[in-house]
Amino acid sequence: MTKPGEVRAIIIGAGMSGIMAAIKLREAGVAVSVHEKADKVGGTWRDNSYPGLSCDVPSHAYSYSFALNPDWSCHYAPGQEIQAYFESVAKQFEIVDLIRFGSQVTDAVWVDDHWQITTADGFSDEAEIIIAATGVLHHPNMAKIPGLDDFAGKSFHSARWDHNAQTAAQRVGVIGTGSTAVQITSALADEAEHFSLFQRTAQWVMPLPNPSYDQQEQDRLRSNPHAHARLHRYLNDSMTVRLSNHLINADSEVMAEVEAQCEANLNTVVDPDLRQRLRPDYRAACKRLVVSPDFYDKVQRPNVELVTSAIAKIEPEGVRTVDGKLHNLDVLVLATGFKVDSFVRPMNVVGLDGHTLDEMWDPRPVAYLAIGVPQVPNFFMLNGPNGPVGNFSLIEIAEQQMGYIMGLVDEIVSGRCQAIAPSGDATEAYESERAEACTNTIWMTGCRSWYLDDRGIPATWPWTFDRFNAEMSAPNLDHYTTR
Repeated sequence: MTKPGEVRAIIIGAGMSGIMAAIKLREAGVAVSVHEKADKVGGTWRDNSYPGLSCDVPSHAYSYSFALNPDWSCHYAPGQEIQAYFESVAKQFEIVDLIRFGSQVTDAVWVDDHWQITTADGFSDEAEIIIAATGVLHHPNMAKIPGLDDFAGKSFHSARWDHNAQTAAQRVGVIGTGSTAVQITSALADEAEHFSLFQRTAQWVMPLPNPSYDQQEQDRLRSNPHAHARLHRYLNDSMTVRLSNHLINADSEVMAEVEAQCEANLNTVVDPDLRQRLRPDYRAACKRLVVSPDFYDKVQRPNVELVTSAIAKIEPEGVRTVDGKLHNLDVLVLATGFKVDSFVRPMNVVGLDGHTLDEMWDPRPVAYLAIGVPQVPNFFMLNGPNGPVGNFSLIEIAEQQMGYIMGLVDEIVSGRCQAIAPSGDATEAYESERAEACTNTIWMTGCRSWYLDDRGIPATWPWTFDRFNAEMSAPNLDHYTTR
């Protein structure tokens, strides 16, 4: 029960951002309840469990700054270790008891200076503040391919992996060539009888190694927290200096060096026809770079086939391509990505004067600094629309965003206001400046990617990390309306 005068917050989602938000809000004395639609924490690392799953951010960087983990097994941690890490942090900071699992929020309505929510099972809750930590990559994009339901074998999206499906000594097909498809190829190419990779668009692949950490290294970090913190900071800074700050300048020398590394990696493919079919027709990093130490090695195996003919339809026996060939399969995996513009939807959010988020996000999602929406007070998003999803470690981004949000929460907790939301003018000016800045980025150099919105504008952060730090240091309250 909420004490008289106590401010409550509802967090929607118990993935990476939701766990962190619960910890920070409770540390600040805010009463917290968390609603999670699934049966355990973890978000995307819970949902994705496909073979070969790993993170493309170094594990010692993809960690909360306040809960560093000395026990990562390698530089790029496998998915099951990351999931275990989030479960351990939620337990360590006693967050699990705050979470109502199997609780999908369907409606959030602003009434009398507070939020009222309803869940799919009819549960109701209310609070002054909502933190939407619903993530970006959580609504699978199910490819609309004729005949998909007719397939006689096992068929599923990569984010809904069927662990009852046998892949060893089977004919396996994967549709897609993004990071997920590349990781699955690396994991299954050797065990499958035949592996078919259906490529619509070739990808540039960065050949970064993935060294293991031995017990001595793990013990050293465990015994020296200061050294561990320095490593965490160094890795985050290195990503910014070596790549992230240069994505916003398509003509930078660093981007040219990245392209040269990807080109050299592609040239390890011996067969000239296969090499040409694997060659993208756009610049490296226009799409999110794929990181793999062995993809080109795996795709050259004699039992692996790169299929570049377009898919015509799915038949009971397999995939029929437009050249008339039937690719016989036992297992078909759709590595076709996610609906990245959904964010909190399909939840129905109703703000001031009956204005709905769906109405305000027509034709596309917009949020001031990726955090707030005009006329939707006390509703704060982590990794919301047009944020740095393609630039930096999302954990570091979420921590900084949460620090900014805590400045807004303090306005409510202190009693200086009951409701706060970004102004329409500030949001419009920010979005106009953001869209203009995007024109100079590598993401607008001639490719189709999930970064691009309906206008072809990258839905991400187009400035340096230093600017992000400055913006997140404290809210500019002149850009907000209060009541």
